[in-house]
Amino acid sequence: MRWLLLALVLPVLGACSSVAYYAQSIGGQLGVMAASRPVADVLADPDTDPAVRQRLDKLPELRRFAHAELRLPESDSYRSYAQIPREAVVWNVVAAPVDSLEARTWCYPVLGCARYRGYFDRDSAQAYTDALERDGWDAAVEAVPAYSTLGWFSDPLPSTVIHWSLADIAGLVFHELAHESLYVSGDSAFNEAYAMVVQREGVRRWMLRHATEAERRQWRFQQRRRADFQRLLADARDRLATLYASDAERDTLLLHKAEVIQRLREDYAAMRQTWDGYAGFDRWFDRPLNNANFASIDTYTKLEPAFRHILEQVDGDMDAFHATCRRIAALPSDQRQRYMSGLLRSLARSTAGEHAG
Repeated sequence: MRWLLLALVLPVLGACSSVAYYAQSIGGQLGVMAASRPVADVLADPDTDPAVRQRLDKLPELRRFAHAELRLPESDSYRSYAQIPREAVVWNVVAAPVDSLEARTWCYPVLGCARYRGYFDRDSAQAYTDALERDGWDAAVEAVPAYSTLGWFSDPLPSTVIHWSLADIAGLVFHELAHESLYVSGDSAFNEAYAMVVQREGVRRWMLRHATEAERRQWRFQQRRRADFQRLLADARDRLATLYASDAERDTLLLHKAEVIQRLREDYAAMRQTWDGYAGFDRWFDRPLNNANFASIDTYTKLEPAFRHILEQVDGDMDAFHATCRRIAALPSDQRQRYMSGLLRSLARSTAGEHAG
């Protein structure tokens, strides 16, 4: 019914938005819903792949853990499984100016504004990306293996993630349920960083309680690799931010920008040599890189230290954490952004003081 109502207002949106875009969004969501089957039915099907069965068998336990331990909502999400005949459920287009790391935003009915524009067809996403680049933007297409409808619908676990490790599937479930718990219209950075902290804390607790020692050891290896990768990106981002804040001429700026990105590639190649052949982040580098790629990462990670600090301040009490985040979310947009930025600056000063000491 919600999609029917949205479809009825599409002609009204035509003056300011593309009817074709919203039509593909509705069609894509309906396709995901049509492809979904109850987990119980998939488990009862004798033709179900044993590897799929093994992952789906854990979903009820993950949902219970999310509610009992992480205090996330008991919704109807992740009670079904969707066989998606493509590598991603959706592809997000991200854009930024050629001399800035600030992501462009797009605004939508109901959801407000976000730092991406999603497509259920990769070719359409690429065509829009190409158009943005012709208009002078840095733009990129990011594959999205799963997404949240914020509780409007019962989100399924998609086949695009079914062969992930259980720790990564757990992280996905916790992350998307966090969006059902708290979502601020028009503030992608707040929403994603909040969900990332819930995800990381949830997986940490899950692994401590339910994983074998061998699984925990493998997970710790993976966490260290992710931390190394994120440090590389943060260093490159800081160099770019310093460059864009300078008064360099455009040609000089673009030259130094290319040098920063090339150095990042070289640093990654050197780091990869210490990972015993692990190549999990190669795909991130197997494409031209620009400001849009960094802006996409920023959306998820820039505010993460602030949310981690909030969690530490309440001694890991998830009810208190969610309540604090909701109070911050209720602030007017400018006040909320000033508060979070101030918290980041305070943490940076504290870290600098510890290093100096």
